Amino acid sequence: METLIIKNEENTEEKDVLCDSCIEIPCRAQKSCLTCLVSYCEAHLRPHLENQRFQNHRLVEPLQDIECLTCEEHRLPLELYCLTDGCELQKKQGEIMKTVSVAENAIGKLQSNTSSIESSVAGVRAVMEQQFSLLQGGVEEAQRGATDVLEGEQRQALSQAEGIRTHLGQKSLELKKTLARVERLFRNKTDVDFLQEYSEWKTGAVDVCLPGVYIGLTDRLASFSCLLTESTQELCDQLKATYRDKLKDICKTEKLGIIIMVHPKMSKSFSLPEPETRDDFLKHASSLTFDPDTVHKFLRLTEDNRKLTNTTPWQHSYPDTPERFEYWRQVMTSESLYLGRHYFETELSGEGVHVGLTYKSIDRKGVESGSCITGNDFSWSRGREGRSFSTWHADMEAVVEATSVFTRIAVYIDFDSGSLAFYGVTDAAMTLLYRYKAEFMEPLYPTVWLSKKDNVVLLVGPKDPPLMKSSTLPATPITLIATSAPVTPES
Repeated sequence: METLIIKNEENTEEKDVLCDSCIEIPCRAQKSCLTCLVSYCEAHLRPHLENQRFQNHRLVEPLQDIECLTCEEHRLPLELYCLTDGCELQKKQGEIMKTVSVAENAIGKLQSNTSSIESSVAGVRAVMEQQFSLLQGGVEEAQRGATDVLEGEQRQALSQAEGIRTHLGQKSLELKKTLARVERLFRNKTDVDFLQEYSEWKTGAVDVCLPGVYIGLTDRLASFSCLLTESTQELCDQLKATYRDKLKDICKTEKLGIIIMVHPKMSKSFSLPEPETRDDFLKHASSLTFDPDTVHKFLRLTEDNRKLTNTTPWQHSYPDTPERFEYWRQVMTSESLYLGRHYFETELSGEGVHVGLTYKSIDRKGVESGSCITGNDFSWSRGREGRSFSTWHADMEAVVEATSVFTRIAVYIDFDSGSLAFYGVTDAAMTLLYRYKAEFMEPLYPTVWLSKKDNVVLLVGPKDPPLMKSSTLPATPITLIATSAPVTPES
């Protein structure tokens, strides 16, 4: 028989082990026999030491509850295991040690990768500063160009005004001379002299018609300023949109963005069949608890941080932490889910309860919809309003009209296939409510949003009893509804 020997190093006990052979007054045992499974005092131990028949018996230091250390099937000490009977502790130990080694190796790579990321980002930052410096130079050049245009218009206007002023000055002198000559005509003493000089003056009289002058300085400058303002605003909007939109798009691609993904060396998920029954799903069950450092001040944790209740308007005096949700009444679990397959169940009570998963990077203090598990592109959630179920992702709602309500909702994630599914759980069956296909770039944290007072959520443990009641979900088509208005919590 192939055997595996495991040494027992626990030889000291707090209480004295008593002799099993003493009848009236038990004495302190000196040795325990693993063959007889009995402890002996000094007097009763003598046969084992002196009689040849007991020489093969194994004596050890006194052991408490020696019968508990015996295999019930083989009546042998538990330090002797039969590998053929399925006891593969050493193999499991090796697998665990290998997994720990792989995890430590991955952690080391991630830590060493930090310097590489910082170096890469520093290089891109240098390029960014150079390009924005060029952009700033372009802006300054455009400013100089606009200034040159304005000063050119100024010079042209001044030159035009000076030319007209000079012309009008000359005309004014000529008119003054003509006026003086007319005055002399009036001073002639005889009519003959007047008529003679008037005839001569009339043939050479100057044109007294002057051009009308309109100065539209204010109007032209206002148009110039308006054009500058509109053009600047248009360019700023285009500039910000170009950088924002194009950079976001480029960061979403695996080739150009900063993406860190840990892949298991040997993934067996693709070879495993998809779970169908609740027992199949429970093979991937995770034990979860809510993180007290993230819970909103209107939410109360009980039952070892597994039960969550919305106590609005009663507020709890939790300490301020960077991780705590400040506006949205949400809480995140302490445990994250990453790689492979994971499954958990929640017991829900009340309308407005949303259960989902999100990245750790979700904003905890913001008031925008992106800080809620319904309103960003890295969260997936399921909620109930009235008698309808809704699933949310990136402000997109998938609605399922229902005639009855599931009180227990399960979430199943398969990282390898990029699948996240919500199920209604009953004592009879698992009902698929909705399935998302996505590429998960980070560990996922189960997160709950209780939008209304008296909402309750309980994280169901893998060993908790099944439901006593059953409910069904009608076969109603799923429709997608795009929403732009953020959902706000109830006061």
